[in-house]
Amino acid sequence: MASMPNLRISEAAALLGVSDDTVRRWIDNKRLPATEQGGRMAVDGRALAAFAQELADSPEAGTTTAASARNRMRGIVTRVVKDGVMAQVEMQTGPFRVVSLMSREAADELGLEPGVVAVASIKSTHVVVEIPEG
Repeated sequence: MASMPNLRISEAAALLGVSDDTVRRWIDNKRLPATEQGGRMAVDGRALAAFAQELADSPEAGTTTAASARNRMRGIVTRVVKDGVMAQVEMQTGPFRVVSLMSREAADELGLEPGVVAVASIKSTHVVVEIPEG
């Protein structure tokens, strides 16, 4: 079983998709707890995970009547590649790049093109979780 790491400010910032200065401001404003280790500030992995969840719960994806997908992320379309039948739509949702394959007809009906604000609803029965080296 892996032990819970203490993360440097730069690591926490990279995981949250924000700048180091933003993480420092959150620490200074007591929004994110941190401790000093060897002259450097460090964020407990559990505290960072809870804070990331709090941030993820904050933005509303928009209004719908019903949905079965629980992972909804508002973002901006960055690229659309279409052929005769299919379309590949890329979105940036915060620090995450999301790619969707759909019918060209669906992409056309939704008016998807770079610059369009959209919501990615993700539902998967198979999610791979890995532990990075380091």
